[in-house]
Amino acid sequence: MRILHTIFPFLIILLNIGCEPFAKSYPPTSNPKMYEAEQFVSPSLNQDQVKVVTWNIRFGAGRLPWFIDSCGEKALADYDSVKIIMQKIADTLNVMEADIVLLQEVDIESKRSGFMDQVQFLLNNTNLNYGAYASMMEVDFVFSDGLGRINTGNAILSKFELTEAKRIKLRLRTDQSTLVQYGYARRNILKAKIPELSQGTKDFYAVNIHATAFSTDDTKKQHINKYLETLSDIQDNNDYFVTGGDLNSVPPGSATDFCENDKCDGEDCDGDYENNEAYQGSYFEHFEGEPDILVPLYTSYESAINLADANLPSHYSHAPSTSYERNNIKYDRKLSYLFTNKTWVNGTSKTHQSAWEISDHMPVSSIIMFGD
Repeated sequence: MRILHTIFPFLIILLNIGCEPFAKSYPPTSNPKMYEAEQFVSPSLNQDQVKVVTWNIRFGAGRLPWFIDSCGEKALADYDSVKIIMQKIADTLNVMEADIVLLQEVDIESKRSGFMDQVQFLLNNTNLNYGAYASMMEVDFVFSDGLGRINTGNAILSKFELTEAKRIKLRLRTDQSTLVQYGYARRNILKAKIPELSQGTKDFYAVNIHATAFSTDDTKKQHINKYLETLSDIQDNNDYFVTGGDLNSVPPGSATDFCENDKCDGEDCDGDYENNEAYQGSYFEHFEGEPDILVPLYTSYESAINLADANLPSHYSHAPSTSYERNNIKYDRKLSYLFTNKTWVNGTSKTHQSAWEISDHMPVSSIIMFGD
């Protein structure tokens, strides 16, 4: 991991005097930005089976050696290169015949990705019709390395209309100073109702999350607890949901130390898990119980990739963005998940590792059964 994980927020704050806001803050709940495709594509008349995908698309940068997360030196990707990657993402979603897509790390107004509105691009280049977007970092201008404006976050895309969408605020990290917090990511849960998929009196919701990645305190636990609370509220109201995202957590029973795979040149995996920044994002025992943090999800709901298979190499969904070039590793852990309180169609769950060159995360998909 790079030290810039820590100093990046300082750069946002110290070098943006005069810009308003430094990093936009949000109330406990707020309205996301809503989208529609330029051309509407009618969904299939057969809604007994609905395919759902979750994917962290890394702002359309592919395997760019970005200076923040991959031991690289690049700060910006040009519009043309981003467009090529985004078209590959769109093509992949079309081949999957996705009905509902939960996306993380989507840019809409960021210089680093050529100011492309990636939500609108995907709607216009797939068979998806509606979108909802919730920012996790909106900064007017970052002078550092010419990054400029950043607006990145979570999105839900759907063939079916999205209503009553809500951005649910997640707690800030407590292992940072107040100054750093002021410029750091405002993570969230994005929730939307899909009326066309209601079952009698039972409403149907899509819920998307991108939990904290680099905290060394219990912020991740608080994020997962809020996530569980959100899902429990839907369940207790006798409604249905599909949910998923990048939980930045490994499955129960997984290895927990990936420092040797992740470290950059000059970094040392010395066992100092609390103070050595090489362990931020690559070590999964920063607080008591972290290795089992996802157990309540597995025990309460149906997982697309069941726990018995979750740690198989065929379901690894993440690798550091330059790990293949540096260590000949395409993927080495599972961080992306899908859950529902309905039923997955047996044999339809898949981790699409063939998409490894499009992002540092691989999409996970499955099909929900709506019929009898």
